Amino acid sequence: MQTESVLLAVGGLAAGFGITYAFARVKERALKAELLARERDLEDRMRRESEALALSFKVAAQEQLVRDRAELEKSFATQRETLAADEQRLRERESLVSRQLERLGEQERELRQRSDDLEAGRGLIEREREELRRQTSEVRAQLERIGQLDSASARTALLREIERESSKDAADLSRHILEESRQRAEMQARRILATALQRYAASHTFETTTATVALSGDDMKGRIIGREGRNIRAFEAATGVTVLVDDTPNAVVLSGFDPVRREVARQAMERLILDGRIHPTRIEEIVAAVNTEMEAFVARAGEEATSRVGIPPVHPEVARMLGRLHFRHSYSQNVLQHSVEVAHLCGLMAAELGENVQAAKRAGLLHDIGKAMTHEVEGPHAIVGADFLKRYGEPPDILNGVASHHDEVPHENLYGILVAAADAISASRPGSRSESMTTYLQRLERLELVAREFAGVERAFAFQAGRELRVFVRPEELDDSQSFQLAQKLARKVEDELVYPGQIRITVIRESRSVEYAK
Repeated sequence: MQTESVLLAVGGLAAGFGITYAFARVKERALKAELLARERDLEDRMRRESEALALSFKVAAQEQLVRDRAELEKSFATQRETLAADEQRLRERESLVSRQLERLGEQERELRQRSDDLEAGRGLIEREREELRRQTSEVRAQLERIGQLDSASARTALLREIERESSKDAADLSRHILEESRQRAEMQARRILATALQRYAASHTFETTTATVALSGDDMKGRIIGREGRNIRAFEAATGVTVLVDDTPNAVVLSGFDPVRREVARQAMERLILDGRIHPTRIEEIVAAVNTEMEAFVARAGEEATSRVGIPPVHPEVARMLGRLHFRHSYSQNVLQHSVEVAHLCGLMAAELGENVQAAKRAGLLHDIGKAMTHEVEGPHAIVGADFLKRYGEPPDILNGVASHHDEVPHENLYGILVAAADAISASRPGSRSESMTTYLQRLERLELVAREFAGVERAFAFQAGRELRVFVRPEELDDSQSFQLAQKLARKVEDELVYPGQIRITVIRESRSVEYAK
């Protein structure tokens, strides 16, 4: 019984172990299955995350590639624009160099032609010298044979004859060379001036100003004068201009040296007449307001002139002084308009000559700025203007161009010559300036009188408003070579003694008359 109980207990224990082992195996297999499932889930999740991460990396890389490509294309576009600008500058420089080479070639051809002409002239002189030697030998032999002269007397006579013939030959050769050079220079100058005048179109009328103020009635004169003249005294003290109240109906005259003050006085008088309240306090208020507006107008006029010419801005004081030229007139020609016209002509001629266009325009615009100074500043307006511009930092080439345009100082560059030429063109074109009949007749009479002062002159006539002088000489007193020398001397004397715009053509006429009678 006990043995069976033990066996049963052992069997039950073994069965319990078997069941427990079986349950453990089942549980282990379930756990392994769960672990495999989790491992597969983890692998799937890791694969999805890696795929998502790879996709995000790929999208980011593509976006970065697009940005890099855009930046690269932008950089390439900038480089292409820079290269295009560089190519344009190179083309412009190449064109400039080509034009300069063409001009140099033309100048070289002209110099070569002149050299050839000089060589030809030298050869002609050598041939004439040989001919003179031969003639000298013949004359010497003839003198010794016929005149029985001694050596010293023959030498003196021979030298006198040679001197006379050589002087004639030298005058003929000089006339030939000068005529040829003058023709070439005149053709070139005409081409440049014609191009400049064709490209610049200016008004052919001159402006006029007046210091007369119209009144609504003669009773206004009494109000302008005021009680015991206090209004007119206050007006003259405030403006610096003299008020002339005479018998002229419905008008008063304003007289003053300074044109700016005269313009201030004119505007102030017109405003007082319109306002009707004329008394010393109101006069001072109106004049002060007009002075303020006039200062602004003068500065604006100078700046507008600079802008119209197309040059960089000038110093404000220079612009203000330039604007004062608006109220200056030379022979009824507005000086500011004249300066703008001269600047344009200088720029056009400088472009034809290959010079600095901006510098030429600047010198042309500022050349008459000395005329804006008052009479208290002594000296020629060209020198005064150059000294004024020097104080405000204008470059030396501009200063010389301004100071030398009337040949009062030597020319250091081409700008003074261009300004002088443009100044003469602007002043001498039809309708630019007015001149009284008395002054005009005196100028013509003086021109003819200068010509008649030379020996051998029979008559002299001034033509074309004094731009041409024709001189008739006595043929028995002057030969052709002496007539040529007379034209040169007369031109120099006219340049030294007379003042005139532009240039004067001088023509010396010598005629030969052969008279015979048939009986």
